[in-house]
Amino acid sequence: MDYLVLTKVHGAILGPISQILGWILNVLVTFTNSFGVLNIGLSIILFTLVVKLLMFPMTIKQQKASKLMAVMQPELQAIQAKYKGKTDNDSMMKMNVETKAVYEKYGTSMTGGCLQLVIQMPILFALYRVIYCIPAYVMPVKEHFLNVVYALTGTSSASVLSEGAAANLLQFATDHNIALTGINPIGDLTGVTGEALANKMVDILYKLNPAQWNDLAQAFPNAADVISTNASTIEKMNTFLGINLASNPFNGSFVPSLAWLIPILAGLTQYASTKLMMATQPKKNNEEDMSSQMMQSMNVTMPLMSVFFCFTFPAAIGIYWVASSTFQLLQQLVVNSYLDKVDMDELIRKNVEKANKKRAKKGLPPQKVNQNATASLKHMQAVQEKEEAERAEKLEKSKKQVEASNNYYNKDAKPGSLASKANMVARYNEKHNNK
Repeated sequence: MDYLVLTKVHGAILGPISQILGWILNVLVTFTNSFGVLNIGLSIILFTLVVKLLMFPMTIKQQKASKLMAVMQPELQAIQAKYKGKTDNDSMMKMNVETKAVYEKYGTSMTGGCLQLVIQMPILFALYRVIYCIPAYVMPVKEHFLNVVYALTGTSSASVLSEGAAANLLQFATDHNIALTGINPIGDLTGVTGEALANKMVDILYKLNPAQWNDLAQAFPNAADVISTNASTIEKMNTFLGINLASNPFNGSFVPSLAWLIPILAGLTQYASTKLMMATQPKKNNEEDMSSQMMQSMNVTMPLMSVFFCFTFPAAIGIYWVASSTFQLLQQLVVNSYLDKVDMDELIRKNVEKANKKRAKKGLPPQKVNQNATASLKHMQAVQEKEEAERAEKLEKSKKQVEASNNYYNKDAKPGSLASKANMVARYNEKHNNK
């Protein structure tokens, strides 16, 4: 069963990002089309390459943060070992202060590596939506679907589409088990006209496979010639290396086909890319570390999930997944080669300089970046030393009281003798009776 989404992505965050990514894809398709090549698979690969290049600076920053973390890890592990098993609030505060001091010592922050991932997430979500709705953003592709829309509705422009014009196409989609997710049922299309209605019809047409295009031509004989002509062009656009990108590789059949190569390659390339990326991550000395075990588990489960999704999603998504992992693999080789030549002392110096500039903007002298953390740490250490000194003083006082008591009871007799013990009892009774 195929699934539909609204023609374009809306929203305060994903909407603008999708528009930018869609514009890039439209430029690439228009460029290749000027040479007589209009192929969605090729366009997706070029699009993925451009996006990866645009995101390359963020990848470098993220990998630098990971390499820096590898240098910091022994100090951080020493702090964790120091406070292992201590769950009181005082110990937790001290551990946080010491941890913060280590990060500031190297001119970074606890969220330094995560920030790059947070920035990339909305870009990736928007990118998936663009791939899923290519006709919405790429006019050379959308034109062929609009030709069919006009033939089905007997119009020549989207602006004149009237209410209910999509009823027959929606019924066709229902009869062919195309779930209209994101598209209102027929009874709820009241007031939907013009371009909005044309976009909904394009959504349906974009999900048709070759067999369904033939069925569409038979269902609408008055538009059969237009449907067949544009369907032929659309099939060529959607065919990449003999695979129809509008259909999912599984397609309800367990018989292996050429399309199965896409999910298999998606899993293999993602696994290889992840393994290569993990080579730059800090090594964990503690084999029982939960986060390390979870990461190792995800390195296996994520590629398997990629295989599953690429079997069930349209092959166009799988092409993107394979291209993305392949470019990521090549990119990681370049990044690893670059980072191997990076002078860590110079990297730390630059990080500290950047941190000092940020502190200076807040009205603090640059040198206070480390001084503040050191001062806080010294304060906590001073409190700890004072508490330990008070405990030692109480222990010493108690010890002296015990010694004084023993001397009092044993002063006239040989220590340990029967007389000494008798004197102790007598003096105790005497002292008790005097109270």
